Order: sequence, then C-alpha cells, then structure tokens
Amino acid sequence: MHAREHIGFKRKYLYVRCGKDEVFVPKSKSNVSWYHKCFNNRIGRAVSLLITLTLGWPLYLAFNVSGRRYDRFASHYHPYAPIYSDSERLLIYVSDVSLFCVAFFLHRIATVRGLVWLVCVYGVPLLIVNGFLVTITYLQHTHSSLPHYDSSEWEWLKGALATMDRDYGILNKAFHHITDTHVTHHLFSTMPHYHAMEATNAIKAILGEYYQFDNTPFYKALWREAKECLYVEPDEGTSQKGVYWYRNKFS
Repeated sequence: MHAREHIGFKRKYLYVRCGKDEVFVPKSKSNVSWYHKCFNNRIGRAVSLLITLTLGWPLYLAFNVSGRRYDRFASHYHPYAPIYSDSERLLIYVSDVSLFCVAFFLHRIATVRGLVWLVCVYGVPLLIVNGFLVTITYLQHTHSSLPHYDSSEWEWLKGALATMDRDYGILNKAFHHITDTHVTHHLFSTMPHYHAMEATNAIKAILGEYYQFDNTPFYKALWREAKECLYVEPDEGTSQKGVYWYRNKFS
C-alpha cells in the first residue's frame, strides 16, 4: 500500500501488519457499524455467528467482507482487483474459468440426480468445510490477550507472535495441526506441517510468556470471542502508543 493510501485508511482501521493484514481486520470503536451494536446481545450474536460461519467465506471471496480495506472495490474473483499484483492476474483468469467449469458440472449433476441429492452430497459438506475454515482463521487471530499494532509499533516478530494456538481435540490431526501450531506457522511459514508439532514444542521454552495458547474448547471460545472482541483501543492511562487491544463496551 502506498504511503498516501495508508495515511487515508489509518484514521479508520488498525492493522496487525501495518495495513496489510488480509482478513478479520479489527476496527476502532468509533468505526464499528451501528448494526454491530444492535447485535451485541445473545440473539444477535447467535445470528451473527450463523451468518459468519455459513456465508462468511463466500462473502469474503466475492466482496472482501471483513478483509483489508482498499481504495476501490475488491473481489477475489476480479483479476484487476487491488488485491493482486500484475503477475497474478493471469492466474485469477484461470481460477475463474475453472470455477465456471465446476459450476456447470454441478448443474449437470443436479439435472441428473436432483437438487436435493446435490445439496446433501456436495452442499452440506461444503458448508461444514467453510464453517471450520472461518472458525479456525477467526480464532487464530482473535483473542483479548492478542495485541494489534499500527505502523508506528509494528515489527515482523511482533506481528508473527500476535496469534493464538488453540486445541481442537481430535480434530487437530484432521486439520494437520494448523490449529495448535499456528504460532510456529507464523514464524516459519514454509515449514512442512509434519514438523510443526516438533517445532512448536521446541519454541515454547524459547518464547516463554510470549507463546500464546488457549485450551478452551473451540465452540466455547468462538462464542466468547464474538462477545468480547468487538473493536480495538489502546490501554487507558498508558504512554505506549500504537498498541491496541480488543474491547467490547459501547457505553
């Protein structure tokens, strides 16, 4: 992002990675939309989570919902969206053509086997995968003990450590341990997943208190973070600038 663009957005949005974080980018209190305040109750939170877990991933891909802010419309399906560099545009064309082919193939299946069959065999599993994808990503980067930085404080190591390892029980193995070794993934992003547990055990002693882990069951943590992590603000009464923490009080 150019300096001019960053200055313009910094008034409204605060990022873990100097304006370059891609999803679940936190907002300041003054820029939380009115409808988020209306949803700040048990029923509203349940509805919000349901929408996020079912439609969150498609909305992010199509309209960049909850993603990094750009100076113009951004869609992951648009080859000339500001999300991509010039060298990536051809790949987006290839991806879009592939999606059209898959959609046509699914249409043909529905005409032969029926829409209900397709929904049960393909649609429901897809919703489950999308739900876990959103859950895992959200919980990795959303927690009341995780700091967020603006450009005056952000450094690579600070940003890398601003993530939370979680325990998904037996699902840790199904997800190749991206759930409980995400700190390692941030520090060594090219490491094969089958070395992640070994590396995590090694870095715990090195990082000490800077290693973040929460063993709260993920379904309980999802509800808690949706309740407690609504916007970010700096600590009151501190001289430290550029470091922000999640809050949930609107009054």
